Amino acid sequence: MSNLKILFLGDIFGKIGRQAVIAGLPKLKKKYEPDLVIANGENLSHGKGLTETTTQEMMAAGIDFFTSGNHVWDKKDAYILLSKKDFPLVRPANYPEDTPGSGDKVVQVGLKSILIINLVGRVFFREDFDDPFRCVDKILEKHKHENLAAIIVDFHAEATSEKRALGFYLDGRISAFIGSHTHVQTADDQILEQGTAYISDVGMTGAKNSVIGLDKRIIIKNFLSQVNDPGEIPESGICQINGVYLEIDTKTQKAVKIERVWIDVEI
Repeated sequence: MSNLKILFLGDIFGKIGRQAVIAGLPKLKKKYEPDLVIANGENLSHGKGLTETTTQEMMAAGIDFFTSGNHVWDKKDAYILLSKKDFPLVRPANYPEDTPGSGDKVVQVGLKSILIINLVGRVFFREDFDDPFRCVDKILEKHKHENLAAIIVDFHAEATSEKRALGFYLDGRISAFIGSHTHVQTADDQILEQGTAYISDVGMTGAKNSVIGLDKRIIIKNFLSQVNDPGEIPESGICQINGVYLEIDTKTQKAVKIERVWIDVEI
């Protein structure tokens, strides 16, 4: 294996997002020939949480591993899946220590070991999360003697300032820093000075003409009326698949390429 090729897909939102993956991922795999496909799965099941059925559906479609975020707990299946040591899913590592599951796992790709870390931000969240900066320091210290080909971080956070700060904090210590959570892909994909691939937000996989995955008409009405009616997820239409394609030099753990991915599919 020369450079390690990784495809990371943004938050898969509901059934229509899953259908988009089924329709579009084969095209992306043909184009990029990734060694590993990772996706944020916290919105797999009707936009809130994930289940064993929905994760298995996405694994059958070609996704190898799932990161998540604060909505991972919205379905009870998460507690079971996260308790399975070998299930390809992590939750944010900076939840309290007795929280079910793990925030970091090592994945084998052939003879190569890839460390995947999930973190959640603190700015604009109601929860009282632990410090992601010090948390990731502890994780990297724990794995420092392992022969790792790459280290990938999914930072599930609201504020671009917090994402930028943590990205620079980790520059040169990890291979790729992937921001998630806002469902809006940012245009700041780059390789930082010390060799870490960076993007503030990878975007989402879901209904394109929507408000972060939800029916735009209902959300507009909510803003106009200040009455918070439940959002609905479109069942058909044009879907966007957002992500990034990464190439990593496994000898140095440094990124050599990051490319934004955005394709549309009709559902």
